[in-house]
Amino acid sequence: MPDVVIVGGGPAGIRAASILVEAGLRPVLVNETSRVGGQGYRTPAKSLALDINALMGSEAGKYQRLHSLFASLRERIDYRPGTLVWGIHEKMLHTLSDGVAGTIPYDALILATGATDRIMPLPGWTLPGVFTLGGAQVILKDQGCLIGSRVVFLGSSPLLFLAALQYHRSGASIAAVVDTTPSSAKRAAIRDLAASPRTLARGIMYRTALHVAGIPVMDGATPLGIDGKDHVEGVRIKDHRGRERVISCDAVAYGHGLKPETQLAELAGARFWFDPVFRLWLPETDADGRAGADLYLAGDGAAIGGADAAEASGALAAHALLTDMGRPQPETELVRLRRQVERLRRFQRGLARAFAWPVAQAAALPDETIACRCEAVTVGEIRAAVQAPLGPREVNRVKAITRCGMGRCQGRFCGPVLQEIVAGACDAPIAEAGRLRIQAPVKPIPLHAALELEP
Repeated sequence: MPDVVIVGGGPAGIRAASILVEAGLRPVLVNETSRVGGQGYRTPAKSLALDINALMGSEAGKYQRLHSLFASLRERIDYRPGTLVWGIHEKMLHTLSDGVAGTIPYDALILATGATDRIMPLPGWTLPGVFTLGGAQVILKDQGCLIGSRVVFLGSSPLLFLAALQYHRSGASIAAVVDTTPSSAKRAAIRDLAASPRTLARGIMYRTALHVAGIPVMDGATPLGIDGKDHVEGVRIKDHRGRERVISCDAVAYGHGLKPETQLAELAGARFWFDPVFRLWLPETDADGRAGADLYLAGDGAAIGGADAAEASGALAAHALLTDMGRPQPETELVRLRRQVERLRRFQRGLARAFAWPVAQAAALPDETIACRCEAVTVGEIRAAVQAPLGPREVNRVKAITRCGMGRCQGRFCGPVLQEIVAGACDAPIAEAGRLRIQAPVKPIPLHAALELEP
């Protein structure tokens, strides 16, 4: 029986595991966190008295079904919780669990690595009290805590409304929800958004609920900075009419949608292409998730699609793996899943237009703004490197000169920003700036962990 490994314990990974188990396989399921569900359907700690049904709202049924599915699989898979995969080489995963390095060999690999927050720097964004949108949700679900008592939700993401509503229901005072994309962009994207009418209706419901609660929601605002000396004290914005104002608060949840976690896909041999809608480099796959010999990608780690698309693409990846093993799969089911994934990813492309990545904000960033918080590299340092005589026009060369992307996050957060700044400084299309190359370890590990792998 082949060694099949799934990396990721969210909707895509769990659904893939269920298909493989039904086929008589016992896959290894590696999960970086201690509890399954991914970021969206994360299980709260048992010690927390959270009402998960109230917290999840209309998604509570899906949450319960996903965790029931995993419970039915638990004894039929080789589950490895709390295990970080930090490198891949020659069909071998390099892992770290409880501080101990290890390896997991595989014959076939499904990567369901999910997504992370996408952030555009802003003056003051490194102040204590500023959290990513996803981080604010994790703190609420994982620790039962609020990031502040008076919170501004800022950026361009549909998660603004859901996270703000969850915080409101949990007792926080919401100072404002500030959306940097104008309402005209949402109207222009309505055709693609209509590809998933239920999801669209749910988003409208979230926004309506905020309105009913008396929470200010602003469209088309321009963020000018986050104020404070030692902690967040307010957010400066220019509203859609050009009027400047300061919103008093003690915390900010900030973000611009999601970006796929593609580091392991690159180490495993996937090729990449530039998507002009998301303005991101994404791994190449076929309709079923094949990304190379014995390599399959699923969920938001391949392309942003949301939880439903993640489950469907996880099933497709498992079916593709079984087909490649010489075990034909039901074509009717494959067609249904492909159509579902295509429809939901089309919806996400509509979201990318309705909640746009703020390219103009990147061009307007003051030179003193921190672009890479790990290495404290400023926007001005990046521009100076590019605009120097014979200066580089490619992000990896700029990284070597400025150290932007060399810190703990390995460019996971500053990489897209670096591309925008380099392209802007060169007055060139962003695709020409290239993308940061990934190398192991993709996340920080103790030095002894790497040394333990040496003879």
